Amino acid sequence: MRIIRGKYGRRRFDPPKNITARPTTDFARENIFNVIENLDDIEGKSVCDLFAGTGAIAFEFLSREAAEVTAVELAQTQVAFIRSVKEKLGDSNLRIIKGDVFRFIEGSGRSYDIVFADPPYNHPRFDEIPALILGSHLVKEGTLVIVEHNASRDFSSLPGFFQRREYGSVNFSLFRVGESTDRDAATAEAASGEE
Repeated sequence: MRIIRGKYGRRRFDPPKNITARPTTDFARENIFNVIENLDDIEGKSVCDLFAGTGAIAFEFLSREAAEVTAVELAQTQVAFIRSVKEKLGDSNLRIIKGDVFRFIEGSGRSYDIVFADPPYNHPRFDEIPALILGSHLVKEGTLVIVEHNASRDFSSLPGFFQRREYGSVNFSLFRVGESTDRDAATAEAASGEE
């Protein structure tokens, strides 16, 4: 696992061989973070990383100076790996929650500036996840929500949807809670002239 940019940029960590997560590819991660950074200034923001897996997304946010990142992951192997990387980096701004994401979404009483979700593509409840996040206390007015998914899924009918990005076989749907998204769509379009 490689952290791409920021204060931990180019640091590499080897996940255990028995890890069951499907990490977001470096190519997709680099591109979606370019989009995020053109929509929001990550520095100082609160972030929630659901289905954190190896923690690659969480560490990318930390590396780019997010004020705090909460990583939620159920599998013990992944949680242990995230914890070991946190210790190596010595970064106290990462909060690791070992638990079920659905219970966390339902039970959380706090909101975040950015919510990122990368559920297993074959999760039986995958199609419920974006709407559950958007209807939860995790979001407030202005929260940016990013959901990673495969090409066969379409969440464009959900409230706040403003953009879908495709990088190879990896797709992201982006939502902005409770405010006009015209500016976001125009900003992101201008930022991605490379497509």
